[in-house]
Amino acid sequence: MNEYKFDKLMHIRTGAEKKVSYPDSVQYNPYEPTPYDALEILFQHYKLGENDQVVDYGCGKGRLNFYIHYFFGVSAKGIEMDENAYQKAIDNQRSYLKYTNKKENTIEFFCCLAEEYRVEPNDNRFYFFNPFSVIIFRKVIHNILRSAEKAEREVELILYYPHEDYIYFLENNTSFELKKEVPLQGLYEKNPDERFLIYRLVF
Repeated sequence: MNEYKFDKLMHIRTGAEKKVSYPDSVQYNPYEPTPYDALEILFQHYKLGENDQVVDYGCGKGRLNFYIHYFFGVSAKGIEMDENAYQKAIDNQRSYLKYTNKKENTIEFFCCLAEEYRVEPNDNRFYFFNPFSVIIFRKVIHNILRSAEKAEREVELILYYPHEDYIYFLENNTSFELKKEVPLQGLYEKNPDERFLIYRLVF
């Protein structure tokens, strides 16, 4: 099923914008949705539980959020700093809820900087598709760790197309350990960045 058909199935529009500008392009990267083909492969190898709550940093128009909510019934939150992308996520949410009869209170979007989002005790899965620099990534990870200290729980990070700076920081400066690697067959052989890395917090 191609990109258009998935969007049509869920009554949303999540394609990438041709031109996007952020106030600080050095720290924050333009929105680029994770390909649906990649999401299909990921969730063949990685399972979400009904009690999981996923936070997508740099969610853009909300593709990941709607995908996991629609197919797995998992609570999903999207964090997006760009007001235009955030508004499109909200528009998608209205259309999605109208036509799919899904529960409204289990999918949410927040318009704020990633490092300003207050991690809640039920947040336990965190998704990153290189949304910002490692400087911001460090701040976000520290927020996650502080939350886990206050409310101990199983915490996992999902990194798509993982930046080497993210990997170095996690493996040398945190208690996260690599749990699983999911390469995208047919792409990984040509580009080793075409993979997902799953990190689990070890207490």
